[in-house]
Formats: sequence, C-alpha cells, structure tokens
Amino acid sequence: MKVITLADYQQFSSDKMKKNNLFQTERFFCDIYCLEPGQEQKEHVHGHQDKVYIVLEGHGTFQVGAEQRVLEAGQGTMASAGQEHGVKNHTSGRLSVLVFVAPNPP
Repeated sequence: MKVITLADYQQFSSDKMKKNNLFQTERFFCDIYCLEPGQEQKEHVHGHQDKVYIVLEGHGTFQVGAEQRVLEAGQGTMASAGQEHGVKNHTSGRLSVLVFVAPNPP
C-alpha cells in the first residue's frame, strides 16, 4: 500500500505552476498543483477526461466553462470532459490544489 503525506508534495517553482504527482494508474491520476502568486494553468479542454479541483491552501480564480469563481481552502469544483477550464493564483500568497483526472490521458 502506498501511503503519502500531502505536505511532502507541496513543492513550488518560481518559473511556473508545478504539478506534483501523488498517484497514477491507467484509469486516473491525482496531482497537487502548486502555484506561486501570479502563476496560472491556462484555460484548456480535455476531450475525454473529467477533472476535479480541491483547494488545499490559499485561494484562486477557477474557470469552468464560461464561469469564473474564487475558491478557497476546503472548496472544490469539477470540469467535465469537453469543458474549458483553468486556474490562476491572483493573490499574493501561495495556492495548493488537489487535482483528480479520470480517465488518465493517453
């Protein structure tokens, strides 16, 4: 059994948003996205994958489809396959987001 500690995976990069993989199989993956102030994951679409975002620390602006919302620690949202989505850390603090994607992109 693989057991992880979330704090061990909250690693940031000054260059760009850092994706830290926690778990991955042929059917799904789970990452922690770590964003310094001003960093973002540009809007994009997964044709066949659903994505769930859960904010662990900080708060950021999340886009799903045409809607944008600011989410804070303890809140989450989902982008269904085919929906444009992204996240931006518009704050002066760090943002950590737990991310689940299924099925795993090829």
